[in-house]
This record gives sequence, structure tokens and C-alpha cells, in this order.
Amino acid sequence: MQWAAIFNEYNVVAFLLLFFRFGSLFMAVPIFSHQNIPMKVKAAMAFFFTIVFYPSMPPLTISIDIPTLIIASLSEVMLGLSVGIILQLAYNVITFAGGQISFMMGFSLASAIDPQTGVSMPIISQFLSLLALMVLFALNLHHWVLLFVDASLKTIPLGGFLMTQNLFDYTLHATSRMFMVGFMIAFPIIALSWLADVIFGMLMKTMPQFNLLVIGFPIKIMVAFVVLVATLTATLLIVKGEMQEVFNMLQILF
Repeated sequence: MQWAAIFNEYNVVAFLLLFFRFGSLFMAVPIFSHQNIPMKVKAAMAFFFTIVFYPSMPPLTISIDIPTLIIASLSEVMLGLSVGIILQLAYNVITFAGGQISFMMGFSLASAIDPQTGVSMPIISQFLSLLALMVLFALNLHHWVLLFVDASLKTIPLGGFLMTQNLFDYTLHATSRMFMVGFMIAFPIIALSWLADVIFGMLMKTMPQFNLLVIGFPIKIMVAFVVLVATLTATLLIVKGEMQEVFNMLQILF
């Protein structure tokens, strides 16, 4: 009889909704959403953490009927996807900057499959993305996600998430900030590439025998690599600051 009391309809529904919250987060949040992590492993992690967090979960406040359960399930999925999209926008700052750098270096056609997202991207973007992923591990982002779930259970009841105007406004702000910060990261290389183009143009006017393809492009690539290495620490610190700022904003969006 005690086991029957544990597996009543309220406990089962609460467990499933909590599982949906973890599952949607693991599908969208950086690190957990890595394509090399099999879907079965993500589901197993969501199930395990659901068991761990279930005892600290507040009582279920929704009614048990089919329409309400469908809306509550969609609400939990939207919560995880919303958090994941906001974090991905902060993480994609480095990817956007890498694309701009690759274009200025002439590496835009040199692309490879990114193991993080499973899509093709320039090799500079992939290199910076992997370094940023290491920064996220150093920041213990995977621990932050679990702490966020624990805090969200106290402020957002299961099945009670709603898309607010603050969330839409901040998503637009995060999108525009992704382009702005990404361009700021790539600006030193872009500026030096433009300066090199001006110098090469002047040389070609004064020295017609100057071969831009043989001499100019290797010089641009060498200068870009030197600047990239020199600014790499500052770039990763910017990514770190962006992720920290986004996590500090999450608590006021919901």
C-alpha cells in the first residue's frame, strides 16, 4: 500500500514534468547539447537528475486532465528551449566572430563539420568554438545548469512557465548583442586586413610587378594569425563575461 501511495497520479505527473524540464535543457544548453553525446545518454542523464531532484520538488499545483497535461508539458519544453536559446546566443558570439575572421583571412571556403552543432562552419570558427567550450567547462557551466533547475523549481512551478514580454525583449537584445560583440572580437583582424589591402593597393600602383596572389595573401594570413594569437586570451575572457552575464539575467526573465 505504501508503494501504491508513492505512485499515485500526482507524483507520476510531477515526475514526468520534471523529466521534460531536464530533457529540454539537455537538448538546448551548450555542453549538454553537443552532437557527440548520444540521445540515449542525454535521456539517461535527464532521468537520473529527475530522480535526484524529485524529493526537493514543490507539490504539484495543476489539475490532472488531458488538456492541462498537454499545456504543462509544452510549458516545460518551452522553458528548457528558451534557456538554451539564450545561452546559445551568448555562446555563438565566438562562432560569428570566427566566421568574420575566416572571411578576412580567405578561409571562408575551408570549412569542416563542427562537432558541437553538427553543421559545417569555417575552421577558424570551429577552432574558437572548441576553445570556448573548454572555457564553459572551466566555468562549471554544467553545474550552473543544475543550480538553475533547483532555483527554477522554487520560482516556476511545474507546468507554470509562460512566455513573458521580458523574455522576448531580452532575446532580441541578446541577438543584437551577439552581432555587436562578435564584430568587436573580430575587429582587430578586420582592421589590419583592411589596412593591408590599402598598403597592397598602393604597392601595386607604384610597383606593377608586385604579385598580390603570391605575396599579399600569405602576408595577410600571417598577420591575421599573429593578431588572433595575441588577442585570444581577451577573446575568451569576453566569452566568459557574456556567459556569466546571461546566467545572471536568467533569474529576472522568468
